[in-house]
Amino acid sequence: QVQVKESGGGLVQAGDSLRLSCTASGRTRIGVGWFRQAPEKEREFVATINWLGGTLYADSAKGRFAISRDGVRNTVYLQMNNLKPEDTAVYYCAAHEYGVLYSSSGAYEYWGQGTQVTVSS
Repeated sequence: QVQVKESGGGLVQAGDSLRLSCTASGRTRIGVGWFRQAPEKEREFVATINWLGGTLYADSAKGRFAISRDGVRNTVYLQMNNLKPEDTAVYYCAAHEYGVLYSSSGAYEYWGQGTQVTVSS
């Protein structure tokens, strides 16, 4: 059993940066992904990292977002730079117990409650 919990959301202005954290418990060899869901839109993939440090990004995240992990704290971070109003969404952390870099939400078994990120123009 894996439990994940997000933190770090908030209200920022366009161009600002924000770092989200996802703390996992129960397993260490897990893949962790970030997804987001804006109002009236489907949940979409943002980035993922496996326990070996391999990463995969959505096109919308490349160049602005960076995913990383601290193995000691069993925490995965999503550093978001140059935020835009269209990044406004609830951001979810999710985990699975495989080494593959999945971008599909269906591959993730464990989900957090989400953290709101609001970017004002």
